[in-house]
Amino acid sequence: MQIRRLGLALAAPAVIYIAIFLAFPLLYNMYLSVTDASGANLISGSLPFVGSENYAKVLGNPDFWDSALLSLIFTVSCLALQYLFGFVLALFFRKPFPGNGPIRALLLVGWILPPVVTATIFRWMFDSDYGVLNYFMMSLGLTDEPVRWLSQGSTAMLAVIIANLWVGIPFNMLLLLSGLHLIDETLYEAAAVDGASRWQQFTNITFPIMRPVSISVLLLGVINTYKVFDLIYTMTRGGPVNSTTTLPIYTYLETFSFFQFGTGAAASAVTLILPLTLSYFYVKSLNEEER
Repeated sequence: MQIRRLGLALAAPAVIYIAIFLAFPLLYNMYLSVTDASGANLISGSLPFVGSENYAKVLGNPDFWDSALLSLIFTVSCLALQYLFGFVLALFFRKPFPGNGPIRALLLVGWILPPVVTATIFRWMFDSDYGVLNYFMMSLGLTDEPVRWLSQGSTAMLAVIIANLWVGIPFNMLLLLSGLHLIDETLYEAAAVDGASRWQQFTNITFPIMRPVSISVLLLGVINTYKVFDLIYTMTRGGPVNSTTTLPIYTYLETFSFFQFGTGAAASAVTLILPLTLSYFYVKSLNEEER
């Protein structure tokens, strides 16, 4: 009994934290999503109950589905490239060589910096008048005139994807590198004795053993990329002409620019479905790894 009480006492701070900072905001958001909450209503304190009307408005709004498509493009593009380049870099840094540590530390700068700082750096780099990217492209003769990276829809999404890759690739590399260090070197030595090529060693040893780590990296990558807000908002504010308005940006604009708190809460509730589902599978995959 005393052990049980001690366990409850030790768990109490975590339970209180979850109740205050996670459960209450989530439940309050769900409450707002079924009310006609606007700026005027919140001030007056009167929040008429509207049921599923806000959800119908959100799901019937073409802008919401455009944002969902942009979120899909942004997430899938970043996820595939982050994993691919992260894996290549992890394989490269697996073997010790002079300068391995300092170079890895430099690569991690992109992941360590706050997203707002990263976004500001890339905003300057992609600037059509002063940006270093246009300077090099014009110096190399790749273009005759500056590219308006952030002010035209065809290139704005590409710019925010490149900026997010700078953040995500080091994170993927770290996780995959930690997994590579767990592979027994004798497996490669035995394969080399049997005449296996480097590619055969990768496809028959490295990749199968790295499968659980890869699943965790990809699940975390979807969750982290899908919810990116500050980097995109700092670089483009969701523009031009909504070309970078992903679901988090759409929810923010609906809530704090148009002051439609009810439909904004409904949009955020719908947006939560994917990360919550993936979080379940991530925890499930961790439990399977521990068995």
